[in-house]
Amino acid sequence: MYYPEGVKKPSTEQELTSPGPSYHERVKGEKRQAAIDAAMEAFLEHGYERASLQQIASRANVSTATLFKRFPTKAALLEAIVHDFWSEDAEIGRMPPAGDPRAGLRRIGMDFAALVRQPRMIAFSRLLIAEAPRFPELARMMLENGKMPYIQRVSEYLKGETAAGRLRIEDTQRAARQFLAMIADQVFWPLLLMPDFKVSDRETKRAVEEALLTILARYEVKEAR
Repeated sequence: MYYPEGVKKPSTEQELTSPGPSYHERVKGEKRQAAIDAAMEAFLEHGYERASLQQIASRANVSTATLFKRFPTKAALLEAIVHDFWSEDAEIGRMPPAGDPRAGLRRIGMDFAALVRQPRMIAFSRLLIAEAPRFPELARMMLENGKMPYIQRVSEYLKGETAAGRLRIEDTQRAARQFLAMIADQVFWPLLLMPDFKVSDRETKRAVEEALLTILARYEVKEAR
């Protein structure tokens, strides 16, 4: 059997027949991840405009034809990067069940802070801001494929708490934006704008706690406490 470049040959028959993703599915996933990682490196090093698919293929150790088949344009690669950052399949993207808005908002807030504090998220956001005047679709892609779906998931959580009678919110999407914006103002934007700025874990927890207390003061049904 032929094994693609850079892919380890299964050592036993069990690896080919064991439950879970098939060997070829794993190979496909590994190649996709290698391409995305290589694209990220190339975009950050050279900028979006100067990075080429040929450079990215070389960094990912895949053929240009293989890369083109999955990602025919740089925009397609960028979209995949954005999706992976904010993916709902990631642990950080999962919403808690309704039942305790204080605990739920605290968990959402800490997960969101952990996500936006990632150095790669900060670096990538700087890249998008720098390139946006020449490539407006980049900022739109970041919003439509990343932040908006995340806001929508928070909104759905708030709808659940509202339906349960613990919160009273007419526009849950607006409330979701308010909550996340209060956190981002303290743990994301300073890092984005000032490279030497530091946000400690303690400061992050305080930012999240203050944000959830503000949301509860505005929207909590007092009789439900």
